[in-house]
Amino acid sequence: MGLFNFFSKDNKNTLDKGLSKTKENVFSKLTRVVAGKSKVDEEVLDDLEEVLITSDVGVETTLKIISRIETRIAREKYIDSQELTHILRDEIASLLMGSDSEQPDDFDISGNKKPYVIMVVGVNGVGKTTTIGKLAHHFKKAGKKVYLGAADTFRAAAVEQLTIWSERVDVPIVKQKMGSDPASVAFDTLNSAVANDADVVIIDTAGRLHNKINLMNELTKIKNVMKKVVPNAPNEVLLVLDGSTGQNAFEQAKQFTAATEVTALAITKLDGTAKGGVVIGISDQFHIPVKYIGLGEGIEDLQVFRKQEFVNSLFGDDEKK
Repeated sequence: MGLFNFFSKDNKNTLDKGLSKTKENVFSKLTRVVAGKSKVDEEVLDDLEEVLITSDVGVETTLKIISRIETRIAREKYIDSQELTHILRDEIASLLMGSDSEQPDDFDISGNKKPYVIMVVGVNGVGKTTTIGKLAHHFKKAGKKVYLGAADTFRAAAVEQLTIWSERVDVPIVKQKMGSDPASVAFDTLNSAVANDADVVIIDTAGRLHNKINLMNELTKIKNVMKKVVPNAPNEVLLVLDGSTGQNAFEQAKQFTAATEVTALAITKLDGTAKGGVVIGISDQFHIPVKYIGLGEGIEDLQVFRKQEFVNSLFGDDEKK
């Protein structure tokens, strides 16, 4: 049972290497579960349930997967250990929300919306600023004119880090003094972007979760002010989560989806963790597509998430259609 190969594209090594700890964690356990078993029985399913839960797939998603496998067993009567792997692969793919295209990575923006406005949310320390910088790099490389807005005005470090990224990527940044109204920064950023015919605007926001009501009010205010300049802004609300935190990422997703309408996810730091199963659970539980995954510190190590490539990288491409 080949578990560890996939596509012969430039991103193959990065994806496979980035997910290596998750593969080792999940599939070494899975291999032990099915070793020596001629068919899938209740004991195998109990062990599989434990593997998925301890891999941070999440309890609800795990129970959903087990239930679907039990239905398949009841219908097909006899399923061996190899078939179990194929079924598990199919079920995980069906639960993931995201692009299933196998085209080369594409950091283009949808439609003719200009500027395309992305409001980025997430707690401090999840890789939010780094993700914004890498996105700016990829969009610029795709030929887009990019503007950054430093609307996390409550942390000097946040503005400084974003400024460093703007200089590194060589894109304009709009910022104000510490403690300024974040909505004012967003307003100024969009005005500058429109005046200079920008294609993409990425707005950083504060990630304070200690008071959800204040967070909700602040994000709503930013969105309302942006609409005064660009009526359909923001086109995307991107929640950045740290994949290495496992179940904490679930809690953050719950808090932010309650505070604002999140439309896409970026899950970072998957290269340093065995908890990559969190991608499956969060996508399933919150019904929000994973758009980007972070697989390293390098500027190129942010990838467009493609669910089939993700599953194939975990399981290998023996069953690739």
